[in-house]
Amino acid sequence: MARTRLTVTSTPVGDVELAVVTPVGTRRADPLPLLVAHDGPEYSRRAHLLSRLRDATAAGRVPPTRVVLLEPGPRHERYAANPLWAQALVEHVLPTVHTAYALDGRPTVMGASLGALASLQAEWRHPGTFGALFLQSGSFFRKRVDDEEDFEFWHRVTAFVTAVRRVRHRRTDARFVLTCGTDEGNLTNNRQMAQTLAASGHDVAFHETPGRHDWRSWEAAFDPYLLTLLQGSGSPGPSSRRGT
Repeated sequence: MARTRLTVTSTPVGDVELAVVTPVGTRRADPLPLLVAHDGPEYSRRAHLLSRLRDATAAGRVPPTRVVLLEPGPRHERYAANPLWAQALVEHVLPTVHTAYALDGRPTVMGASLGALASLQAEWRHPGTFGALFLQSGSFFRKRVDDEEDFEFWHRVTAFVTAVRRVRHRRTDARFVLTCGTDEGNLTNNRQMAQTLAASGHDVAFHETPGRHDWRSWEAAFDPYLLTLLQGSGSPGPSSRRGT
């Protein structure tokens, strides 16, 4: 896969660094699906996202897909329910990529932990931007559920999660797939977020998978959940509490 580095300047959160990774043999003018990954370099290096996609493409399991690897920069400031990051992503980063590369349909966005929270907020504040969201172990903190009050952006995160929980009607037609490890602290708030999204009419599947809050566990959830989502056929099977 060929990699091109880009810097998106003058966004509401400053410069955003990223890399666009394209399957070899395709051109910029070829319309391809787009996957946008928060913490992209870590997903590539520690969860082997690109190699997993390359193998799945070679096996005919997913179509050739471009991948945007977002560098987090000041991660907590940007990803912890910061509306300026959502604006930067939707109104600056994506248009820059779209100007340089032809896209096939709406992008899919993914993230783990705070990256999952940032993915959800981007679509929540700008509904219709993404066709699907792959949210792993999201930091959907809630009072009386999570012991994270010392986190510097606790109030900003809990305020956003509360706002999502108050919505009674579907806000977006995007597909949501959530995964979370059975041995991690975010399990309860991920269960509750999946229930909240489903109750307000969203297309959501939630899967509990073996593992902890780490890259190895997130990589293990790619197959089948991310790969099936990228096939364009929605989430793999009915919503479930425990993955197989």
